[in-house]
Amino acid sequence: MSVAQAIIPIFALILLGYGLRRWFRLRDDFWPQLDRLVYYVFFPALLFHSLSGFQIDLGAATPMLEVASLYMLAGMVLGYVAKPLFHAPPKVFSASFQSSFRFNSYVGLAVAGSIHGQDGLAAIGLLMGFLVPMANVASVWALARHGEGKWLKEILFNPLIMATAGGIAFSLAGLHLPDLLQRPIALLSQASLPMGLIAVGAGLKLQSLNHHRGTLWYGVIVKLLMLPAIAWGLASAFGLTGVYFHIAVLMAALPVSTVSYVLAMRMGGDGSISAAQVMVTTLLAMVTLPMWLLLMGF
Repeated sequence: MSVAQAIIPIFALILLGYGLRRWFRLRDDFWPQLDRLVYYVFFPALLFHSLSGFQIDLGAATPMLEVASLYMLAGMVLGYVAKPLFHAPPKVFSASFQSSFRFNSYVGLAVAGSIHGQDGLAAIGLLMGFLVPMANVASVWALARHGEGKWLKEILFNPLIMATAGGIAFSLAGLHLPDLLQRPIALLSQASLPMGLIAVGAGLKLQSLNHHRGTLWYGVIVKLLMLPAIAWGLASAFGLTGVYFHIAVLMAALPVSTVSYVLAMRMGGDGSISAAQVMVTTLLAMVTLPMWLLLMGF
């Protein structure tokens, strides 16, 4: 029930975005502007606010970070395999490539807190700070190289990467923003989840479920089944136990992040397949996440 309670509101907001676009008849140029606002303001605020507030202790969790980096690299390799396997157009491949390794942080935080309390939140917070830059660089590289953009420029000046790097730097340096700046950033970060999910729903088309089905479902299977299995094997091989084992596998089993859709839309990728993969993995995670938690003994 705790997993369902974390996922159902997310899926409900996606459906709300879908309904708003079709029932309220807002101007067509409104939705691209919303995408731009989320991409340049809300999500960077969320990343900076979250990461700058973490107390990062690399020593105790190094094995977990090593496991996470290895299975994320494995996810990237599996994602790239889709290119020769399904011969998807460049824009479709570059957008769906993200689905094999991007994770929904909101679901992860909710589940980690429910199964391990503050220890779970601390462990997944550290893991997020370590994996988000990897995911952002890989995603931006693929979209810029195969979409519409210059990949080096997009990586160096990408607002998500800049916010991530700034947040980690603040945390490691022990710096704190004054309240006059911290509070507005916190409010913006709170708005990022609903606005991002509504943007996903607004860009969702039911026919997208039949849009390059091989590529779409391959990404879903990799993210929800293959990647958690790889994470489980690596965590066992590295001797992880307790909270670190659980969080490592949980992170790999999360549905696709809504950021993948926002990023695909902003960088000229195929937003339809990203939106479909977000929707499908979020819905199916209501079954697969409890399955992985059950296998781990919860």
